[in-house]
Amino acid sequence: MRSVATLGVDIGTSSSKGVLVDASGDVLATATRSHTVSRPRPGWVEMDADVWWDEFVAIARELSDSAFAGGVDIRAVGVSGMGPCVLLADEHDRPVRPAILYGVDTRSGRQIDYLTASLGSAEMLRRGGSVLTSQAAGAKVRWVAEEEPEAYARARRLYMPSSWLVRHLTGSYVLDHHSASQCTPMYDVDACGWYAPWASLCAPGIDLPRLQWADQVAGFVTPAAAARTGLPAGLPVTTGTIDAWAEAISVNAHGVGDLMLMYGSTMFLVNTVDQPVTEPSLWGPVGALRGTRSLAGGMSTTGALAGWISDLVGAGHVDLLTEAAASRPGSNGLLVLPYFAGERTPIMDPDARGVVAGLTLSHTRGDLYRAALEATAFGVRHNIETMMDAGATIDRVVAVGGGTQGDLWPQIVSDVTGRDQVVPTHTVGASYGGAMLAARATGTDTSAWNPPAGRTIADPERRERYDELYALYRRLYAGTVDVTHALTEIQHDDARSPLPAASRA
Repeated sequence: MRSVATLGVDIGTSSSKGVLVDASGDVLATATRSHTVSRPRPGWVEMDADVWWDEFVAIARELSDSAFAGGVDIRAVGVSGMGPCVLLADEHDRPVRPAILYGVDTRSGRQIDYLTASLGSAEMLRRGGSVLTSQAAGAKVRWVAEEEPEAYARARRLYMPSSWLVRHLTGSYVLDHHSASQCTPMYDVDACGWYAPWASLCAPGIDLPRLQWADQVAGFVTPAAAARTGLPAGLPVTTGTIDAWAEAISVNAHGVGDLMLMYGSTMFLVNTVDQPVTEPSLWGPVGALRGTRSLAGGMSTTGALAGWISDLVGAGHVDLLTEAAASRPGSNGLLVLPYFAGERTPIMDPDARGVVAGLTLSHTRGDLYRAALEATAFGVRHNIETMMDAGATIDRVVAVGGGTQGDLWPQIVSDVTGRDQVVPTHTVGASYGGAMLAARATGTDTSAWNPPAGRTIADPERRERYDELYALYRRLYAGTVDVTHALTEIQHDDARSPLPAASRA
């Protein structure tokens, strides 16, 4: 007798990942395709949307072959992706420009200022759950309308990675409610629907997608998509959602009082609340599942910062982790601000920049690497404290993502925050959450999937040193913000006026 499984695929910032999961929640096979984003100007982060579909096809074919060889029938497909992103396409689903990525892209400052002045921060917070920041997809749609009118004139539809995959797989033009609620200010979190007056202000002429919840079936694999992917025609495909919320589902961290920590290129924090909690320096979208609300935060560079250091010093992460573990807590007096691509929550400063303070000729690359990990932990603590001050309840912290594969990074986060973390059996992440959503949509009970496998326990002996450094971390931003903002303006000026070729060294 052939066994059954569901397929989950996630389009991430640095890679696309797929996973084949059986009806008991066991991972049968995985597949990954790496990619890079484009940074054509400071503050701009883009991606060619064709990569999303091409990598899905490659992953689906690889996992379909694995399923066939193993005597496994794929019963449903679940998708997710980084977000909120803005992909505008014409009536034939041809992108009018590269997709603009989530809050790490900070280009829409002028549109944020205009919409905030026009609509009012308090009213946007009340209706949309969040104020306007670089995370807001609605402001980025308006940026395209104002800054690239020729491209916008061809635009008719709005996609994100998950909905782009759904469109290619099924022909359905649909977006999940959570993703829509990050299109601030276009969505009403209480009414759970597009708010037409503000949507038309941000996205005039766009035929907005119909809305469903992440675990609802969006459509079925078409014969044309089956021929491309190797998947059987007629398979149900769920609506899907943004990766961080799929990750929370993947580790069963979507109950009231749960906080999911996503260790990836960026750090994301999702706290599920029993009633709406709003805070101007955080996000308050609806959850991925019907009837849920979230209080969320996100840091712009965490794993990406570690990757930058790895590339800079020409050493692999395994070696650097070993050297960082040999450095003492506090990195021998080294302190980093991790704002290398601006920062999202809670400082909401797209013009913030990274700072390395305390460097001496005695410091090693292990010290620097550890200081970067500690900086991300200080950012997590800042977000958690802001959530608690806003009225959130955090009873359980669950870790997920590639950064949990080693012990050091989660341990530093626990030591800095004073909070233990549950580590689940499977830390594959959002792709596993997609497979779980697909299983639920087809009637499979997933309540026993992905049980806890261990815990990261905070070490109280390190708390005093980290409390001291955290206070300095908070002071360091306040003490350097004027300088870093001035440097950011120079970066923008240089990008607008590149050095003539003859003058380049």
